[in-house]
Amino acid sequence: MTEFTFNEIGRIRSPYKEKFAVPRQPGLVEDGGGELHLLPPYNQAEAVRGLEEFSHLWVMFIFHQTMEGGWRPTVRPPRLGGNARVGVFATRSTFRPNPLGMSLVELKGIRCRGQEVILELGSLDLVDGTPVVDIKPYLPFAESQPQALAGFAQSAPDANMPVTFTPEAESQLAANLARYPHLRRFITQVLGQDPRPAYRKGEELERDYAVRLLEFNVKWRVIADQNQVISLDPS
Repeated sequence: MTEFTFNEIGRIRSPYKEKFAVPRQPGLVEDGGGELHLLPPYNQAEAVRGLEEFSHLWVMFIFHQTMEGGWRPTVRPPRLGGNARVGVFATRSTFRPNPLGMSLVELKGIRCRGQEVILELGSLDLVDGTPVVDIKPYLPFAESQPQALAGFAQSAPDANMPVTFTPEAESQLAANLARYPHLRRFITQVLGQDPRPAYRKGEELERDYAVRLLEFNVKWRVIADQNQVISLDPS
């Protein structure tokens, strides 16, 4: 079998510090934007010349946090409740023969300063530190197919799980308002997607969870199909 070697051209900076609770697709969390920092020798202004004329990019990346798990011929998509199995090639599972992913993201700006070339990106579905191996401009005339069928993922996943905040969490939101004016909305949209493992959903028992978002360790409790944010502690 032919083997290929890829070079890392850049690295993602995002508010998601771990795989848990990352949106399952880009564009689902309004304030979940980030950056792509190009690495040497690709951090040249000439390499992105003309890219500012495009509004969206395909970002090709490595599933670096799950690649050691190898691939599986069948997987259990969360959209099917985590119970039904389908072929890996009928999903966007991370457990693939090659740990390659692709994500369509909005390009909001380009910053070139000295040796820095940084792409400012819109809503992401990528973990902080994700290695990027290529980017390509999105072409609406060729890649927008409104009539296309998408099997079990024809529409966006539900993101309407109620989210409330305890008095302690409210106080912490207020203390960080100047630096993060949209922190409440960001956390609400992330948790509103119910990031629990599919097999946990529908459980009646109360259970506590935590995830690192931005510079916070966000702790919340699931009570009767609602999320109650308990605290936002420094991570």
